[in-house]
Amino acid sequence: MFKKFLFACLWGSWFLIGGNLCQAQIGTLQEGPDFGPNRADEPIAEEFSLTRTVKFLDATALNWQRERNCMTCHTNYAYLYARPAVADDAEAHRQVRQYADQMVQVRWEEKGPRWDAEVVATAAALAFHDSLTTGELASTTQTALDRMWTVQREDGGFSWIKCGWPPMESDDHYGVTLAAIAVGVAPQAYRKTEAAQAGLQKIRDYFKQNPPDTLHHRAMMLWAGSYVAGLVNQSEKEQWITELTALQKSDGGWALAELGQWARVDGTPQDTETSDGYATAFVIYILRRAEVPIEAQPIQDGVNWLKTHQRQSGRWFTRSLNRDNKHFISHAGTAMALMALTSCGEGR
Repeated sequence: MFKKFLFACLWGSWFLIGGNLCQAQIGTLQEGPDFGPNRADEPIAEEFSLTRTVKFLDATALNWQRERNCMTCHTNYAYLYARPAVADDAEAHRQVRQYADQMVQVRWEEKGPRWDAEVVATAAALAFHDSLTTGELASTTQTALDRMWTVQREDGGFSWIKCGWPPMESDDHYGVTLAAIAVGVAPQAYRKTEAAQAGLQKIRDYFKQNPPDTLHHRAMMLWAGSYVAGLVNQSEKEQWITELTALQKSDGGWALAELGQWARVDGTPQDTETSDGYATAFVIYILRRAEVPIEAQPIQDGVNWLKTHQRQSGRWFTRSLNRDNKHFISHAGTAMALMALTSCGEGR
């Protein structure tokens, strides 16, 4: 049973797009340089460079979809959130967005989404991307958003992929916060549509019945609440900011394993002592969304940690919460680092 479950998770996470349909529609995907595996022992860069980070993200997102022909939360969905933070005319940026658009336009129309989670993750990434690029709601984004409500359960939740791969693929709560972010950030007052209003009410009801049980997900609610009124009250906001800042390490960073209670599949202990890229960037970004000023000491110390712990490839390493294998959470952490640093005025 475990092997069947693991196979289903692998299929769901790595092959969400399925087949060669989308790749055929957009032609040959550009190939980026290979920066090698995510390694804890990769040397620290001699000098901080967001340009190097962008090159890493461009190559990693392109290579992922070229080699695996899929979209995933930790790599090319995260890329669509982060890449608009640096404005340029990169071919990689266009191809990753086009790849997601073709998934909605072609494969969904002919075969349908593979998972409910795919609908929510796609809607959120496209809406976020639209808000930071054109400021207009693309037709593919509206299609994804409208379809999102068709897979919403009566309790307001969504049937998420639960493979024991935290913090993204381990419970339904994460998916509901993504849905809230999607509708909240979507341009052209999409949230005021009848479908969105009904869906948001169900989301509010879900959160009332299912409060977040990890600090990571409380932070996700702060993010969603920065767009959607009524998700987080002032008392919760202040308490969760306090909880996040209390976990800052003396070196200025945060450790992802401290943001929840997650067990590793091999039975080894989580590393709660070492600051990492994902947690540090994620907390900084959330604090900024929660209106903590750039001048605040936790923000300044966190930014300093990011600028002094970038690896030679341009990425930031984060140890997987599941097992010591590919550490793909490093891709999401690097995307989040770009978002965190630019939200603090760095690199502009």
